[in-house]
Amino acid sequence: MTRTRFLTTVAASLLASVTVAVTEPAPAAAQTAAAPANPAYFTQHPSLRMTRGADGVLVVEFHTRGGPIKFTAQDHEDFVDAFYQIGRDRGNKVVILTGAGGQWIGDIDFPSFGDVSDPDGWSKVHDEGTQVLENIANIRVPVICAVEGKAWIHSEYCLLANVVIAGKGATFNDAPHFAGGIVPADGIFTAWSYWAGPGRAQAWLLDPKPISAETAQSWGVVSEITPTGGAVARARALAAGYLTKTEVTRRNTRIHFIQPLKERIIKETGYGLQLEGASASALVKASKAGGK
Repeated sequence: MTRTRFLTTVAASLLASVTVAVTEPAPAAAQTAAAPANPAYFTQHPSLRMTRGADGVLVVEFHTRGGPIKFTAQDHEDFVDAFYQIGRDRGNKVVILTGAGGQWIGDIDFPSFGDVSDPDGWSKVHDEGTQVLENIANIRVPVICAVEGKAWIHSEYCLLANVVIAGKGATFNDAPHFAGGIVPADGIFTAWSYWAGPGRAQAWLLDPKPISAETAQSWGVVSEITPTGGAVARARALAAGYLTKTEVTRRNTRIHFIQPLKERIIKETGYGLQLEGASASALVKASKAGGK
């Protein structure tokens, strides 16, 4: 083989190898992974709309058929699993709790809970009531509550957040308990007394009436007030700031900050719900007797 022919053959071989290297697909392990699908639990709870961006900020929106939520016994059951799943999903980096249609939770479907004087029925309410609060407290990333409109039902869910942002038109109340004839003991006294002080919480829960976002801020419950409709946007801005810190720092800060309130929730809520159940039975008895 002449020198010229040899060099031509070598050049052709090198060109072929380069072409193969350029055109041959990269091994599967080296290819860019597709964005993961949303977890199945995102769509398993009809009254919770969950959306999560690429940054890991999960927005949990209470709703009934897309509008303001009317809280039911089924929601009381569903939320136990929902918040457990949210808490164990490490894909969630910050959690924002809010409500649809310009409301937090403003209404409740009392008849859906059935006969609250039935010990078997109340046992279910008792178990779910303690578990849902413990599961929210066990979310191990920063939690922000973005309140618009009425926070008149289960505002203690909101007060388990690290920060409460309220639109200017937001109001807080305890509609279902003492005003309706039962003990406010499902965690609402625990949460409100933790933030606002026991004296203020007792006076309010014994004579419940709507309080403004400004009053709730003066009590130490609300951290910031935004123009009406701006609570979620402000929550997202706060979340973006939290995300500049390491994941361990974010998680451990939430764990540290929630611990004192979590201890009270565990200690007080189960006992309190027993007291509330007894008062519910007494209310039904009095109602049947036509007295009080």
